[in-house]
Amino acid sequence: MSGLLPAWLTAQLSAFDLAAPWILLVLPLPLLAARLLPAEPEGGSGALLVPGTLVGKAHAGADLAARGRRRAALIWTLWAALVVALSGPRLVMPAAALPASGREIMIAMDLSGSMERRDFALDGETVNRLTAVKRVGTDFIRRRAGDRIGLVIFADQAYVAAAPSFDTAAVARALDEATIGISGRSTGIGDGLGLALRRLDPKDAPTGAQGEPAPSAKAVILLSDGANNAGQTAPKDVAALAKELGIKVYTIALGPRDMADADGEQDVVDTETLRDMAQASGGEAFRVRTTEDLVRVADAIDRLEGGRALAPPLPLRRDLWPWPAALALAAAAALLATRRGV
Repeated sequence: MSGLLPAWLTAQLSAFDLAAPWILLVLPLPLLAARLLPAEPEGGSGALLVPGTLVGKAHAGADLAARGRRRAALIWTLWAALVVALSGPRLVMPAAALPASGREIMIAMDLSGSMERRDFALDGETVNRLTAVKRVGTDFIRRRAGDRIGLVIFADQAYVAAAPSFDTAAVARALDEATIGISGRSTGIGDGLGLALRRLDPKDAPTGAQGEPAPSAKAVILLSDGANNAGQTAPKDVAALAKELGIKVYTIALGPRDMADADGEQDVVDTETLRDMAQASGGEAFRVRTTEDLVRVADAIDRLEGGRALAPPLPLRRDLWPWPAALALAAAAALLATRRGV
């Protein structure tokens, strides 16, 4: 039978479903009521008998009979359409499978004044550090479809620029709109990491075979180009807390110079502290001096936090009940119109 129908119609029919098919059992209810309810006693209506000669010349009887048939058809249409609408007709179509990993990642980004330094190259031009981070970071975020990604910005103070969400495009947009100076110009690494940990609720983390938190389920990627000189918390202490919570911290030390070879230069990256933070949490530390380094680090973290697979497809339901409901409404309006015409 399906071979006799067009392919699109066969697909629609196979996707048809009723949310409450048992409601269709009430369709014959009016017929059962007519058969089971007692008939009106003969002569009990109080009708006035009129001699046939008074109406014989008119065709009112035929008109009344036709009108009665039309009203009966409208009543049955109203009843049937109403019952079908209540049964919830719908089309159930499978959605495309999306990647899913169960991972949550918070990106904690330094937005201090030193991010204005123009010592990175991008597309053959010299750009500041923030521009390079935005280009690579937004691409990394968009590749993490299936993860819950969030963004924390820190300088003098830390704030959540984007709450953890599966909407990676919105998080990437929040990173792209970040502006230096919005939260000060100093570097509060400890506060930035602490706020990121707070948004990764360990109560929701999956557990391993022994009931311990699965450390790869939640991670923080912390990027800084300076040394901690603001905030109320010590970076290494917060990194130790991350270890207790089962949250890995990947640190990225950004900039061509670090404190070990600064020769008195200001606003250079504290590579040693960032490395100690990563080790304390069970994560990894990365050193970035050029845009190419930044791209390689983003690819490396993407591989370390990989393991995405296709989630089971979720059904998409398209409700069809408004159509029979509209038919029932039209039948009710027609009944009212014929009643006024009586």
